[in-house]
Amino acid sequence: MCRRGVCELSKRDALLASTEEEIHKVNAPQLSPHLVLLLAVVCGLAAANLYYVQPVLADIGHEFAVSVNQVGVLATLSQLGYAVGLLLIIPLGDRYNRRTLIVTMLVAVTVALIAMALAPTLMFLSIASFAVGVTTVVPQLVVPLAASLARPQERGRVVGTVMSGLLIGILLARTVSGVLAAHLGWRTVYWVAAGLMVLLALILRFLLPLDRPQSDMSYTQLLRSLWSLVKSEPVLRETSVFGALGFAAFSAFWATLSFRLQTPPFHYGSEVAGLFGLVGVVGALAASFIGRLADKVNPRKTIGIGLLILLASFGIFWLTGQYLWGLIIGVILLDLGAQANQISNQARVYSLNPAARSRLNTIYMVSYFIGGSLGSFLGTYGWDFAGWFGVCCVGLLFLLLALAVYMLNSRRTQAASR
Repeated sequence: MCRRGVCELSKRDALLASTEEEIHKVNAPQLSPHLVLLLAVVCGLAAANLYYVQPVLADIGHEFAVSVNQVGVLATLSQLGYAVGLLLIIPLGDRYNRRTLIVTMLVAVTVALIAMALAPTLMFLSIASFAVGVTTVVPQLVVPLAASLARPQERGRVVGTVMSGLLIGILLARTVSGVLAAHLGWRTVYWVAAGLMVLLALILRFLLPLDRPQSDMSYTQLLRSLWSLVKSEPVLRETSVFGALGFAAFSAFWATLSFRLQTPPFHYGSEVAGLFGLVGVVGALAASFIGRLADKVNPRKTIGIGLLILLASFGIFWLTGQYLWGLIIGVILLDLGAQANQISNQARVYSLNPAARSRLNTIYMVSYFIGGSLGSFLGTYGWDFAGWFGVCCVGLLFLLLALAVYMLNSRRTQAASR
């Protein structure tokens, strides 16, 4: 026997969503190129809140006179908070109007960012960092909205475009944070971020279209249905594993880059660490192309390619990480591989149940950021234990595990088709 509400998931979703074509007929006129661009910008600016901390970890450590492990927990807490926010807030996107949710969360994250700017102690800063993570969920409300508004045959392209904005925002966040911190102090970063969130809330309140809720489930039923979706969707389970392990390796690198650049032979500060975000934009610009490719070929293939590119990037970090050019080449490959993995995973996820896109995205992204928080933690631990060699080992182990799962599932699929 299933719990009430969860057992009726498919019936309710089918009734409310009807068909993909009917959903598109209702929403398609709202998806103009200008709206796609706006959604991309919103995703980039909102997602940046989670990553401002990475280039300034060393500066924060110096101000509060704490060790690498102690200050490194800030990146871990923000990503754990993000996973919590995804789990508890994003499912509401299937039940309520997403414009209202988006504006509300922008106001909430503004408060959390101001708390970061005013933090008097490391403990207060840690709590504020977790709060920033919980409230920085706007991109994961926006991406399913864009996927719902897009035609099925162009969904990969639209998601890829929006994700380009998100990922470029993530990378430029490191650049902006590093430069501002170097000249005006790390607290200025969070004052500027809070101001941007207020501006976004005002713009979206008037420009973002209303969308139709896809489910009439209660909040508790929505949360219970998450497990039902996990059990019923093998593609969702597989993409969640690939996303988590790929992002774990990605986070292990970025959480430790500022420490690496402050040691011999570099001796650079937060400004140079932030400028590495500009290098990563080269890879991020490939997101739209990857999205188009995912529309034409099996996106599982591009996931495999992305994981191999990520593996190659850590091989370069290991072999040439003592040279600046080695780090630059590695970062380009790292972000390119991360894009291929993420866009292709989301293309697969959004091709599933159209009435449950917010919940499907919740499950995928919770797994993704649990992986990211684990990568940040083990990356800083690897740095503290064995320096740059330890960081590279952490990243390589995550990616080898992901490729092992990929190959194992490929063999099972081939065996089942015979």
